[in-house]
Amino acid sequence: MTFVVPRQAEGQAVEDPFWPRMPVGVDGLVYGGDYNPEQWPEEVWVEDVELMRQAGVNLVSIAIHAWALLEPRPGEFDFGWLDRLLDLLHGAGISVNLATPTVVPPAWLYRAHPEVRPVTRDGIELERGSRATFCPSAPAYRQAAANITRKLGARYGDHPAVALWHVHNEYGAPVGSCYCPESATAFRRWLRARHGSLDALNEAWGTTFWGQRYGEWAEIEPPRVSGTAGNPAHELDFARFCSDELLSCYTAERDILRSHSKLPVTTNFMTTNCKSIDYWRWGREVDVVANDHYLTAEADRNHIDLAMSADLTRAVAGGRPWMLMEHSTGAVNWQPRNIAKRPGEMNRNSLTHVARGADAVMFFQWRASRFGAEKFHSAMLPHSGTRSRMWQDVVRLGKDLGALHEVRGSLVQADVAVLWDWESWWALELSWRPSIELLYRERVAAYYEQLWDARLTVDFVAPEADLSGYRLVVVPSLYLTTTAAAKVLHDYVAGGGTLVVSYFSGIVDANDAMHPGGHPGALRDVLGLEVEEFLPLRQGEEVSLDGGLHGDVWAEHIRLEGAERVLDYLDGPAAGGPAVTRHRLGAGSAWYVSTRLRGAALDHVLREIYPQAGVETHDDLPRDVEVVRRRGVDADYLFVLNHTDTEVRLAASGTELLTGQRCESELCVPAGGTAVLRS
Repeated sequence: MTFVVPRQAEGQAVEDPFWPRMPVGVDGLVYGGDYNPEQWPEEVWVEDVELMRQAGVNLVSIAIHAWALLEPRPGEFDFGWLDRLLDLLHGAGISVNLATPTVVPPAWLYRAHPEVRPVTRDGIELERGSRATFCPSAPAYRQAAANITRKLGARYGDHPAVALWHVHNEYGAPVGSCYCPESATAFRRWLRARHGSLDALNEAWGTTFWGQRYGEWAEIEPPRVSGTAGNPAHELDFARFCSDELLSCYTAERDILRSHSKLPVTTNFMTTNCKSIDYWRWGREVDVVANDHYLTAEADRNHIDLAMSADLTRAVAGGRPWMLMEHSTGAVNWQPRNIAKRPGEMNRNSLTHVARGADAVMFFQWRASRFGAEKFHSAMLPHSGTRSRMWQDVVRLGKDLGALHEVRGSLVQADVAVLWDWESWWALELSWRPSIELLYRERVAAYYEQLWDARLTVDFVAPEADLSGYRLVVVPSLYLTTTAAAKVLHDYVAGGGTLVVSYFSGIVDANDAMHPGGHPGALRDVLGLEVEEFLPLRQGEEVSLDGGLHGDVWAEHIRLEGAERVLDYLDGPAAGGPAVTRHRLGAGSAWYVSTRLRGAALDHVLREIYPQAGVETHDDLPRDVEVVRRRGVDADYLFVLNHTDTEVRLAASGTELLTGQRCESELCVPAGGTAVLRS
C-alpha cells in the first residue's frame, strides 16, 4: 500500500509552530471525559478524582455549561469553586481541558438583552432553557462571551492543571441558524464582503428570475418562510453565512485565549452529522481537531458509520492525529430507542477511533447525572457505580490505552480517496430538486460501506484537494461542482488516476446556477458523456441492468461522447441505454454510475474497477472484521477489530500490544475483541 497524507485545498490545517497540536503535558494517549462537578457536593469530588486515577484518566473537560455559576450576575464572578477543583485535579496528576462556557448564556443575559434569543425561519423566537439557544450575531451575546472568556484566560492561562482550551461546545447544535434582525444586519455585511456590489450579487443570485432584483442592501433579508420555494442561491449563501458567523464566534474567543496563554485551543466538531458547519473551513482554525461521535444504536452495522466519522475527522485534521472528544460508554438518551452497548462494544468502538487516527478517547460524561435532560445518558461512572460491568469496562479501556501509548503520533495509511463537500450537501437538499430521494449523506455512506467491506481505508478529501497520491478517487455526490474542482478531477484522470462518479454530480456552480453546455455540466468532459434527461423513478420502482443488477430512485438518458458502455439498462425509462460507463482519458479513466446501486450491486461495479485502478482489496477475512494500519517512525501498528460473534484468526507476526504476547505466524482475535499488532 502507498501511504498518503491528504493535502487539502480547503481542509489543509494552517501550520503554526507556536501553538501545540495536542494537550500539553499529557503523555501517551489521552483518556477521560466531560466532568461536571458543579452537579455534586464537593465531598464527591475527592471520590471522583480517586476513581479517575483507578480508571487511568489523564484529562477531563471542565466548565462547559458553567457560565451561570462563574458569572452569577453581570460582571460579578465566582471562581473559588473552580480554583479548588483545578488544584485538586492537578494534585492527582489529572490534566484539564478548560472550556469557555459560552454555549449556555445565563438567565440574566436573556433578561437584560432579549434580542439574544434566536428566531427560527418561520419567525418563532426560541426561549432559553435548553443549550446553544442564542443568536451568534447579537452584539450583547458577543460582548458577554468575550468578557467571560477574557476572565478565564487571564486567571487560568498559566495554571499548571490546564493542558488545553475548549471553546464553546458543539457549534451548530441544536441551533445552527438565526433569522432575527441582528442576523439580517450581519448577513448583509457578509454579502457585501463576498460579492462587493449589488450588481454582482444580483448577477450571482440570478435575481431576474421571478422579479427578485435588489436595489438596496437594506432590502435583503434572511431567507425566511415565504409563499413557495425561495431563491436557491440566496439560501445557499445564507448557509455559508451561518457557518461563517459561528466560526467568527469561535475565532473571537480563541484569539482572546491566545492573548493570555500558549496552550492549544479547540472546539468539538460533529463531522458526519452536522450539516450546517463547513468543517473544511473550520479545521484550519483549531490547533487540534476534536470530534464527537455517537452510534446510531438501532442501525445495522453501525460500526461502519463510526469508521466513516473517524476517517472524515482525520481528513479535516489534515491527516494529523485528532481527539475523540465525546462518545458514550453505553446508551445515549436522545434517540428514539436508546440501545445499550453489548459487552466489549465500548472498548471496540473506542479503539476503532484510535485505529483511524485518534490520539484521545473521551466520553460524555464522567459521572452520570441524577437530574436534568441527560440523566438517562450513560457515563464512565454509571448510576450503579463501581460494581457495574460498565465501570469494569472503563477501567479495562484505560489499561488498554496505556498499553498503546507508543501509537501516539503515528499516522493512518489509506488506500483510496472519497470527495466530501458540505456546500454540495447544502445545495443538493434545497427545495425543488428532481427527486426527494437525492440525499447527500446516503450516497456517501453507500459507497463508503463497500470500500469498508473491501478493507480499503479511506481518506476523505475536499473538492479541490491534490489527488496525485491516490490511485482511486470516488465521488459519491457532487451536485455543486466548481470549475476549479472539475479541473482537478480532469487533470487527475488525464495523469493516470481512476475516478468513479455517481449520478447528479457536476450540475451547478457555486451559485447553484446550471453549468452551460448540458449535463453533467462541469464533469461532462472528464466523463465523456452528456446526460440528455434526468429520469427520476417512482417510489419503490426499480430498473434492471446487465448482470442481474438492479437500481432504484434514479436513471438517466445518456448520450456517449467518448465514453464506452460497461452496463446497460434492460428496462425502465432508459431501457437500452448505458447505465454504467467508462471514459479513457489520457493515462487514466473515469467511470460513471447513473442509477442508485446499493449493496451487492454497487460492490459488483466497484470490484470491476479496483484491479484496473491498481487497488488491492483484502477479502481473506470474514465480513465485519475491520483491519486498519497506522504507521509510525519506527514501527507499523495493525489494528484488527472483530465485530462478529466468532473468533477470527489471520496470518500475522509481531507483538500484540494489548496482551504483550509475541505473535509468530497467526493472530487470534476473540469474538467482539480487538488486537493491535506492532511490526
